[in-house]
Amino acid sequence: MTADGPRNAPDVVDVVALGESMVTFLPSRPGRLADVPSFERAIGGAESNVACVLAAAGHSVRWVSRVGADGFGDHLVETIGAYGVDVASVPRDASRPTGIYFRTAGDRATDAHEVAYYRAGSAASAMTVANVDLTAARAGRVLHLSGITAALSTECAGLMRELTAPRPGRPLVSFDVNHRPGLWQDGSGPQLLLDLARGADLVFVGEDEARDVWALEGADAVRAAFPDPEVLVVKQGGRGATVFDRGAVTHVPAPQVDVVAAVGAGDAFAAGFLSATLRGLPVRDRLRHGHLTAAAALTVPGDLAAPPARDHADRLVALDDTAWGRLRLGPGWTQAPGRADQEVRTP
Repeated sequence: MTADGPRNAPDVVDVVALGESMVTFLPSRPGRLADVPSFERAIGGAESNVACVLAAAGHSVRWVSRVGADGFGDHLVETIGAYGVDVASVPRDASRPTGIYFRTAGDRATDAHEVAYYRAGSAASAMTVANVDLTAARAGRVLHLSGITAALSTECAGLMRELTAPRPGRPLVSFDVNHRPGLWQDGSGPQLLLDLARGADLVFVGEDEARDVWALEGADAVRAAFPDPEVLVVKQGGRGATVFDRGAVTHVPAPQVDVVAAVGAGDAFAAGFLSATLRGLPVRDRLRHGHLTAAAALTVPGDLAAPPARDHADRLVALDDTAWGRLRLGPGWTQAPGRADQEVRTP
C-alpha cells in the first residue's frame, strides 16, 4: 500500500486542519521570561486553533498532525479532542518529543515580547508525505494549512508542496501565510511561501506581513503578486480586511475592540471567515464573521476563545454600515444575547 493510498475510510468533514500544535506556557505575570516565576499550561498552534474554533462553532473538523508519546502529547490530543475535533489522525512518535514554548504576556508586536520555542526535532517536524495519512487529510470540504508547517523541516515543506499541488478532486485548499521569521533561518521562506500560496484556492495574508516578506505595499500589490488564488484575503489590522474574489474587491472595516490580549486573532479571523464560507454567505458577511471571531479572541487573555453564538453573530453581521461602524466590542461581549441594536456601543 502506498503512502497516498487509503489506510481506512475516513468520514468527510467540513474542515481538515493540518499542522503542529504545541503545549504553551503562559506567564503568571508581565515581565521578562527571566523574571517570571511561574507559568500556566495551555495549547498553541495556528492550525489547531482554527480547528478548535470551527468545532466550537458547530462544524465537523479533523486535526492531522503528530505528537510525541509523552504527557504533553496526551494533553494536546485530549484538549483539542475536547473541543469536538476528530483527533484520530494524530499518531504518537515514540522517538521524538512534543514541541513546547514559553512566551511573555506582552503584545507580540512589541520589542519586549519574548518567545522561547523548544520544537526542534519535534514529532510534528517529522511529518512527511509517507507518514501522514493523506486520505484523511484530503477528506474534507476544506483543507486548512499554514506557512508555519513548511518552515519546520525539509520533509514538512515537501508535504506542503504535495498538499497544495493541483490534483483532481482535491478539497478547497485554504492557506494562511503565517510568516514566522525565526523559523526561516536559511532565507528560503519568501519563495516557498509564495509558491505554496499560489497553489492554494483561498489565501490569508497580513498587509504588514506581505510588506515584510515580499516588500509589497498595499492590498492591490499583494493581489498582483498572488493572481492565482481564487480568493485572497488581505488582513489590514485595525483598518479591517480586503477580499479579492475573482474580479470583485470587497473591503470591510473592523469593529472597535477593547483588546485584552493581541494573540490568536489571526487564527480566529480565519476560522470565522471559513465558517461563513462553508455556510455560503456573501463575501461581506464572511469578512464580518471573521472580524467578530477575531474580536472574541482579542477580548480574552489566551490564544483560544469561544466564538460568539451563531445567531448572535448573524445579528451583528446584518447591521447596516452605519451601525457596524459604531460597533465596539469589549470583554464579555460574546455572552451578551441582546438585540443587535442594543449591542452597538458608541465610544
